[in-house]
Amino acid sequence: MADPGSASQGLGALLGELAAFGLAIGFSPLHIGLLLLLLLGPRPLQRGGWFVAGWLITAVLVVSLLTTAGHGLFLGMDKGSSHRTGLDLVAAGVLLGLGMKELLNKGDGSAEPPGWTSKLDQFCAMPLPLLLAVSAALEVVRPDALFLFTKTAGSLLAAGLGTGTELLATGVFSLVSASLLLMPLLALLLAGPERVLALLERGKQWLFAKGDLLVGLVSVALAFYLGWQGIESLHLG
Repeated sequence: MADPGSASQGLGALLGELAAFGLAIGFSPLHIGLLLLLLLGPRPLQRGGWFVAGWLITAVLVVSLLTTAGHGLFLGMDKGSSHRTGLDLVAAGVLLGLGMKELLNKGDGSAEPPGWTSKLDQFCAMPLPLLLAVSAALEVVRPDALFLFTKTAGSLLAAGLGTGTELLATGVFSLVSASLLLMPLLALLLAGPERVLALLERGKQWLFAKGDLLVGLVSVALAFYLGWQGIESLHLG
């Protein structure tokens, strides 16, 4: 019989790992910048609320589909398994490449805003259903996010949780992944536009200037973490 204390520690470690993956996925300057523009525009709470809800629903669906497919295929994701080792090493390589690209681009001394900022006004002008569909697609197709979603599902499969606990862990991951979007939305809702709009505008300008640099640093840090896990798995395998 499993020791309750050990099981609780194992679940806590798993939730901590999932929270880190969720936070890394959630740091998407494009999505955060788009939300800030929505909150600075007409019907901010309605459009911003649907935008954040769309992110949450997409995160839950992607992880649920990946874990369901993993269970159906009996995919081995134990520590040291070839599936998990390969995923860790490939993800580390991709994230390192993406991170170094962002850092080198920001180190060239250019004062030009990132290219993705020019697309935000076009996205904001879209009808809300189309905007939500585009947002969901962009949330998933980013190479770093795709690997992290897969890594999240792999960690859930390896933990061998019951259905209820697996759903709880998926919910925690999804909420953390949306936390950087929820904060400005809740600030606007609770404090009101008179107190928050100027702060949101300054946050948008800061994000446009520093977002890619921070994405590069986060990607490199995750690359080293996943690379370390992959090397450790090779020894175990």
